[in-house]
Amino acid sequence: MTILITGSSGHLGEALCRTFTAEERALISADIKPGPFTQHVGDIADADFARRIMNGASAVLHTATLHKPHVATHSMQDFIDVNVTGTLNLLEAAVHEGVQSFIFTSTTSTFGEAMRPPPGSPAVLVTEDLAPIPKNIYGVTKLAAENICRLIHKKHKLPCIILRTSRFFPEEDDNASIRDGYEDLNAKVNELLYRRVDIADVVSAHLKALEQAARIGFGRYIISATTPFSPDDLDELGSDAAAALRRYADYEDEYARRGWRMFDALDRLYVNDLARKELGWTPQTDFFTALERLKRDEKPFSTLKDEIGKKGYHDEVFEDGPFPVDE
Repeated sequence: MTILITGSSGHLGEALCRTFTAEERALISADIKPGPFTQHVGDIADADFARRIMNGASAVLHTATLHKPHVATHSMQDFIDVNVTGTLNLLEAAVHEGVQSFIFTSTTSTFGEAMRPPPGSPAVLVTEDLAPIPKNIYGVTKLAAENICRLIHKKHKLPCIILRTSRFFPEEDDNASIRDGYEDLNAKVNELLYRRVDIADVVSAHLKALEQAARIGFGRYIISATTPFSPDDLDELGSDAAAALRRYADYEDEYARRGWRMFDALDRLYVNDLARKELGWTPQTDFFTALERLKRDEKPFSTLKDEIGKKGYHDEVFEDGPFPVDE
């Protein structure tokens, strides 16, 4: 089986290519930018390019995208061209080539305003049943691409799996108050409780999706670290996250040793139950495993994260953060 991986010069695309190369699995890789694992450089918004790279592919892992960090630096048309037209081009090429499955990397950002409660309100339980309300062109176009996948599956019976991934990038937080108030690693470990996933676990989710696509046909799944919290904790999480966490984890001594602190409140809670049940996905990193690694003075995340490193999202460097923010 030969797998086409788009976005092979990006964080996730490179992680997938590294994994496939280490396992000596056949792959075709493509990106708009050159990279150490990219075989074909071109734009998926070009239908001819999409057809060329699809030649010989048995399945597709489509990670190429314009991201949230591009919202302030790229036009809405750019997002439509890459995230919508590019995905459609690949889907139509996949149907023509007769590929076995199409895995689309989406984002929890599609939920948008639906997971932003007023301050002091209970945290929002984010499952696949929550109706998305995208808050920017990134979320709008990723949701549109998801629905094109659904239409292609309905019309052509191409198995399509949507993976709505939470945060896995290594760059600093785009929120200045988080950058100023928390050590970067402190913030990222905190996020494992509710809105972050290790990149190695994102890779394993994609591999599970490949295995299960034919059986499932079409599905959408949240890919995030397993949270210890339950719906009964939502009220307290919205006002005192540290108090809620004390019931589940003995974390305070280790945090004190490092000069770390827990976030005051959590606004959302990603739930990965459906992905674990239907895909058979077993994420290896969560808050508890990260905490135990920290106690042993080990790195809390996988080595794959360090192998890929920080890539950034732009060719230029910005003074006021990792990228400009357009709310």
